[in-house]
Amino acid sequence: MKKTKLLFSILLFFIFLFTFANCSFAAYPKLVTTLNSAFEKIESWIIKISTPAAAIAVGSGILMKKFSFGDEERIRTGKRLIRGSLFSYAFILCIDLILSTINSLLS
Repeated sequence: MKKTKLLFSILLFFIFLFTFANCSFAAYPKLVTTLNSAFEKIESWIIKISTPAAAIAVGSGILMKKFSFGDEERIRTGKRLIRGSLFSYAFILCIDLILSTINSLLS
């Protein structure tokens, strides 16, 4: 009895799948298009925000070094701030370059 129920359910599944397969699949689903446009907007916002943020971080690091008055801890903190912000900005630009390369290869 269990085998017949299992066979019947599998048969119904495949009938349902092949009957509605033409209706359920599209070339460009709306959800995928919406997600792609959302990720493109997020990427553009990150690029727009990261440029002034990196400039402000480098500027504050330079000012921290300049006005440390010989305090070694502030000099190290300023150098770390400058180095970290430049590496972070370079990382964001590299990710943008990689994503645009992948996008151009796919289209």
